[in-house]
Amino acid sequence: MIRRSLTAIAPALLALLAGGCAYPYTPPALEPVTRAAPASPVSAAATTGEAKAPVTILVSIDGFRADYLARGLSPNLSRLAATGATGVMRPAFPSKTFPNHWTLVTGVVPDRHGIVANGFLDPAHPGERFTMSSEQPYWWNAAEPIWVTAEKAGIPTATMFWPGSNIAWGATQKPNGDFEGGLRPHDWQQFSGAVNDRQRVDAIIDWLRRPAATRPRFLTLYFDEVDHMGHEAGPDSPEVAGAIRAVDAAIGRLRDGLAALDQPVNLLIVADHGMAATSSDRVVALDQFADPADYQLIEDGPFAAIQAVPGHEAALERRLLGHHDHVDCWRKSEIPARFHYGRNPRIAPYFCLAEAGWLIRAKRPDKPFAGGMHGYDNADPSMAALFIAHGPAIRPGIRLAPFDNVAVAPMLRDLIGLPPGRGLDGTDAPVRRVFKR
Repeated sequence: MIRRSLTAIAPALLALLAGGCAYPYTPPALEPVTRAAPASPVSAAATTGEAKAPVTILVSIDGFRADYLARGLSPNLSRLAATGATGVMRPAFPSKTFPNHWTLVTGVVPDRHGIVANGFLDPAHPGERFTMSSEQPYWWNAAEPIWVTAEKAGIPTATMFWPGSNIAWGATQKPNGDFEGGLRPHDWQQFSGAVNDRQRVDAIIDWLRRPAATRPRFLTLYFDEVDHMGHEAGPDSPEVAGAIRAVDAAIGRLRDGLAALDQPVNLLIVADHGMAATSSDRVVALDQFADPADYQLIEDGPFAAIQAVPGHEAALERRLLGHHDHVDCWRKSEIPARFHYGRNPRIAPYFCLAEAGWLIRAKRPDKPFAGGMHGYDNADPSMAALFIAHGPAIRPGIRLAPFDNVAVAPMLRDLIGLPPGRGLDGTDAPVRRVFKR
């Protein structure tokens, strides 16, 4: 476990984290999840004579916009795309990290799976707020992730930092507040930004050194630095270019490690969303057309989630609803149908969406800034996400028409050997032609 492994490096690491400087720090190597086989580069298959069955690995490169692939910075990803299948993938709305990572592994849109933003309130849990560190299962239990489905079917799974994979999915809360039951992947790691890309890849390879009886057949892997640099410096920055090169090197390390194990793999490499450039010159201040005394701002940025102060609904609606320069505001029941968003009780009563590249804030910023953001209209080209499929089950040279990311979970079910899911919001139809069979 990463939590256990980080104990040994604590005081220096904690000081770095407190200062917000975790990224440049390279911590010592993690303890292997399983004890490594001989250090020799000779493959496990060669030493045991074992013929290995393909495994499936779902890789997320957070914030990797679809057109980043054409920048000539990622030879490993480009090679996989050229010899496999690729296409432009539309994220679910809102085009945020946690809603889309949960959609990718459930096949259900945020309006139904309940992770409706990176931060939100729930009338069923007054006084509580969902954040990206929330681990109570009741936030997550509305849709079953694929690793739970696989574990129920006897398919061993392992997840490296996938959002939500640390949750005891399906656990119930007892009267005393404790949780009981629930399922996780057979192996999982608690997220830590101090664990670098090399260590993340090496954990995957280490899991796959296991004997066939205990080797994971479905794994996930998550990289976040492209997104982080996109927010900090913007999608067209040298910092993003460097992050693209770095994650591409990690993909190369993954492929080399798999080759050394003679491990055939079906790889799905995806992103959760793209990135749009933002700046302090493109900010819509809510206090310019709505009275702050009339509302509570639950979340702001590319969209604003708003609830009225009790008794102030009419006053708020007179000022807020309708079109404003670079922003549209609706009652939740009137959010355009194409977003498939607005029925879940966790969505705030009023919702404003900014034009891509604009930000909604409570008031004008005090200082100039420039960077990047996502969460906009999921049909906007700047929100389009990476999709690459490669492996023994995938036909080479396939270029897919743009499709919605609810097709990923059904595709994973095909690759893992699970039956088609029921009650999903997507099918494998948009991606079915990538399969050799």
